[in-house]
Amino acid sequence: MRRLATHEDIDTVFALYMHEKVVPFLGYDPMPIEDFRAIYQELLDGRNFYVYEREGRIAGFYRATRYPGRVRHVACLGTLAVDPAFHGQGIALAMVSEAIDALKTIGIRRIELFVESDNAPAMRFYEKLGFEREGTLRKFYKRAGDAQAIDDHVMALLID
Repeated sequence: MRRLATHEDIDTVFALYMHEKVVPFLGYDPMPIEDFRAIYQELLDGRNFYVYEREGRIAGFYRATRYPGRVRHVACLGTLAVDPAFHGQGIALAMVSEAIDALKTIGIRRIELFVESDNAPAMRFYEKLGFEREGTLRKFYKRAGDAQAIDDHVMALLID
């Protein structure tokens, strides 16, 4: 079940965001919770950051941002992660499918996302859902401690 994230979720979201298997593929490098609070507040302020619960626990989260104006029919999925304790249980499929369905109901006809070039499992997952790779942002994504930036792939799902 998905719901908008709340202030009360910060500890669980922070722990998942900073998990060693998750943090390399999200937008910020590891940090203390004091620094994360401002980032989390921005996520909440957008009213587009969702947590996905399974058995009363937060199993994952994502952000779905609708673009304005002439691209109002387009949304971007991002800040997406599943708790490694729930891997292999269909959480990602359920969460992303529910996100896609919710976006369709508000008139979204194109959903895009960005995937790091070294995240092959995520690319395969999105391709199975019908997303297609449309381009590459070269040397776009740089993690602290890495010598060089890596490519980010733009993927999109077109909805009839």
